[in-house]
Amino acid sequence: MPNTRAASRFLVELGRNGRLIVAARALRTFGYGCTSVLLAELLAQDGDDPWQTGLLLSLASAGSVVASLTLGLFADRWGRRRTLIACGCLMAVAGVAFALSESYPILLAAAFIGTISPSTNDNTPFSGVEQSILAQTCDPRRHTTVFTCYNVTAMAAGALGALAAAALALQPWVTAADAAFALYALLAVCTVLLFWRLSPEAEAPPSPRHRQGHHRVRVPGPVRRLAALFALDAFSGGLAVQSILAWWFAQRYGATSAQLGLVFFAANLLPALAQLTAPFLASRRGLLAAMLLPHLAANLLLAAIPFAPTLASAVTLLLLRQTLSKIDVPARQAFTAAIVPPAHRTTAASMTSVARSVAVSVSPLAATTLFTGALVMIGAPLLVGAALGIGYDITLWRAFRAAPMDS
Repeated sequence: MPNTRAASRFLVELGRNGRLIVAARALRTFGYGCTSVLLAELLAQDGDDPWQTGLLLSLASAGSVVASLTLGLFADRWGRRRTLIACGCLMAVAGVAFALSESYPILLAAAFIGTISPSTNDNTPFSGVEQSILAQTCDPRRHTTVFTCYNVTAMAAGALGALAAAALALQPWVTAADAAFALYALLAVCTVLLFWRLSPEAEAPPSPRHRQGHHRVRVPGPVRRLAALFALDAFSGGLAVQSILAWWFAQRYGATSAQLGLVFFAANLLPALAQLTAPFLASRRGLLAAMLLPHLAANLLLAAIPFAPTLASAVTLLLLRQTLSKIDVPARQAFTAAIVPPAHRTTAASMTSVARSVAVSVSPLAATTLFTGALVMIGAPLLVGAALGIGYDITLWRAFRAAPMDS
């Protein structure tokens, strides 16, 4: 009963706009969880080579970079609600294209405009605007808790999306990948309807510079440093995104689509549950420790996966790695919101998201290049990704260990 009352009180504090944002991201990430497991299979069925898969994923990330950069600079002026609705419509168009077309050029165009994601990580144009609305919705002392809710619900939805991919692989009527992208388009329409209900309180408050007609956007120095480090982290993680891992598990261990759906259901559900510890860890150890300690352990586990002799042992290591890999996310988002004034939050959130998206746009092509010949068997992208991730942890600690660590 006390937990129920606390949850009800938290939902009230989150506000209508906050609840709509959390729900929209959950629907979107369910779609990512479903399609990312089956994306490589869809392209293989169309006769595309592995390098074409890498190119498509890189172009999808590049499209997110362009859109995130544009929204980071102009969403507050154009209207946050309007820009989120536009992005949702483009997402729906992309889903329809992937469900109905086998033309590689059409799929490239759809991937560029439609926030197609190779994993449940949300390095998309939506995230910067949504995080600004959430930071504006709640008390700053509640930011880590609010961002935990935002991420946990999304990861739980992504896990269910991977489970849905396993179910779609069992139905006999259409290919699982085509069904997944048709569902993706439907979910995009649902997110548009949720964004449509956002109230005017979701919009950015007018700043003195806006009232005076000055629109030059300045990116604070700490945000530039964070963006560079987040780009390194995103590149390292992008070498082992869900689509790449699913393909490697199939090649190395002979895992089936149904098996992969179950594996990635667990691989998305476990970090969602583990991320509930983020507010406690941040309050006890500070935001930086909450960001880095579980992240470092996750990278060490990632480095061990290529040495696993069997599918079962590799899956065990993967699940342990996934459990720890996302605990840092709410603390990272809260830290980014804390180091800039409220008027710069959309820019800060979007710029760090852009940096991550730029790095992720290169990662799939690099990963598929490393998956050639004998490098497939040794899991080279996983080893390189783990090494770069550990480098990020060490560098971030040295750069920001003297910064305020309040949660």
